[in-house]
Amino acid sequence: MTQKGQVLLIVVLVMVIGLTVGLSIASKSITSLRSSTDEANSQKALAAAEAGIEQAIKSNVSIAGGSFTNNTTYDTTVTKVLGTSFLLNAGNPVLADDGISLWLSDYSADPNLIYQNRWSGDLTIAWGYSADGCSNAALEVAIISGTKISPILTRYAFDPCQVRSSVNRFTFVTSSSSTISGRNFYYQRTINISSSFPGLLAKIIPLYTNASMGITGSTPLPSQGSTITSTGKSGGTERKVNVFQGFPEVPSEYFPYNLFSP
Repeated sequence: MTQKGQVLLIVVLVMVIGLTVGLSIASKSITSLRSSTDEANSQKALAAAEAGIEQAIKSNVSIAGGSFTNNTTYDTTVTKVLGTSFLLNAGNPVLADDGISLWLSDYSADPNLIYQNRWSGDLTIAWGYSADGCSNAALEVAIISGTKISPILTRYAFDPCQVRSSVNRFTFVTSSSSTISGRNFYYQRTINISSSFPGLLAKIIPLYTNASMGITGSTPLPSQGSTITSTGKSGGTERKVNVFQGFPEVPSEYFPYNLFSP
């Protein structure tokens, strides 16, 4: 009887071990399959969001309920960028030494209509990822004001890093936090554009590192283009893409905004 009990115990232990191993293998297989499915859905959702961006750029209108045959959908919203407060480049970082244009007058493809309704007032530029000034970009700001016949170029240079500013001679900027379109910034600087010489166009260039930037005007600023937000969905996965569709950039040959020559 003792031997029979031992055999039964061994059989039970073998069954338990076998069941444990089987469940472990099954769990890993299910997890791997789920990860593969999620990755595939993520790629489909991203592709759908990008397709929505392309469609919105072509049509310049919002697209609600776009879909594909594989149960993948997208929603795309086109929002004009203008007013007293907005993010530059849809909130995406502007590359160091690259820069982005800020229109201080109305853009038009018609040479006879461009640069009308020139803007004047207090222009505040906000930037900075953290309170550590030296981890953030310095900014070069070039503003063209006056008239198309007699434009005036004015340059400014700001740096939140006191160590750098003592060397590059930029204007040192102390920490001053602000929030624009839900984005927090740690530094800001205000430039007054006189009504005697209203603005035509500005160029803002991050130096040393990339920078996200926000703009606030004392009065509404002209249209800068459009922000296109597209959300793709596939299965239970959702991906979102933000793109800024601005107006054509002024060629650098006609806009000498660099502080430093090569």
